[in-house]
Amino acid sequence: MSESSIPNERRSTGAPVTVISARPVVLSAPGRGEDLQVRLSAPATGGDLPVIVFSHGYGWSMNGYAPLADHWAAQGFVVVQPTHLDSRTLGIPAEDPRTPRMWRHRIEDLTRVLDGLDTLQAAVPGLAGRLDRDRIAVAGHSWGAQSASALLGARVLDADGTPGEDMSDPRAKAGVLLALTGLGDDLTPFAAEHFPFMRPSFATMAAPALVVAGDKDQSHLSTRGPDWFTDPYTLSPGPKSLLTLFGAEHSLGGIPGYEVAETTDENPARVALIQHLTTAFLRSTLLGEDSDWKADATALEEGPDPLGTLQSK
Repeated sequence: MSESSIPNERRSTGAPVTVISARPVVLSAPGRGEDLQVRLSAPATGGDLPVIVFSHGYGWSMNGYAPLADHWAAQGFVVVQPTHLDSRTLGIPAEDPRTPRMWRHRIEDLTRVLDGLDTLQAAVPGLAGRLDRDRIAVAGHSWGAQSASALLGARVLDADGTPGEDMSDPRAKAGVLLALTGLGDDLTPFAAEHFPFMRPSFATMAAPALVVAGDKDQSHLSTRGPDWFTDPYTLSPGPKSLLTLFGAEHSLGGIPGYEVAETTDENPARVALIQHLTTAFLRSTLLGEDSDWKADATALEEGPDPLGTLQSK
């Protein structure tokens, strides 16, 4: 599917939308070692705005993922991006005593954002009172997708295979999970030793979600091929959708940022497809607006040069 496969009227809502953004907005975080820094982006006008809380991949920060955050904000969402403790901008060394618990701090960061929405919106001039608290989604890329999945009902298995603590949050009504890793049974020995938290169970991940995977995403953490990244769809209950992108590696064409060094598969058309389909999915799930989602799904299926496939259950 080329970008031209998406009808013009769905590429843009019309005139360019003015987006306001504020960073850093700080939330108090006792027991974390330092307060939580957050970036907010939102359309300058409008009310009843749905919210997307986005969890970045390893090493990134609230300043990353502009191709997604900017697009979603321009399409009418309030996008909230916390900086997790693993961010390179914080420079926390590997021997820091918080490191073994870093994966839990990440999930707690997302919950803290939901708890602190009053504080966050008050810090952005003109934003107070414009958020729709009943329409909240969580999203993330790579490790961020694992963090977000916990709020949707995914669990981390203990060493004996027993599901660990339920960290789901009913305020998260939907999810977008980009390059989310699969089962822990398929970890390489190195990953199994150093990342014991990468043993997910998706059996209770019941909230609606769009899973996005690249069919060339060969992880050095897994003994399997790129199909490892489809486990969150295959092994979770519906309603779920899976977007499998042809030729996509872990950066999925460049979603972490424009011209960033770690993008090994730069593809603007692929990023544009992710922008449009994630927006359409969230509008369908959170707002009940199905027309764009159905139309874009049909365009992907029937396009002359498809960039991927979409399936749902």
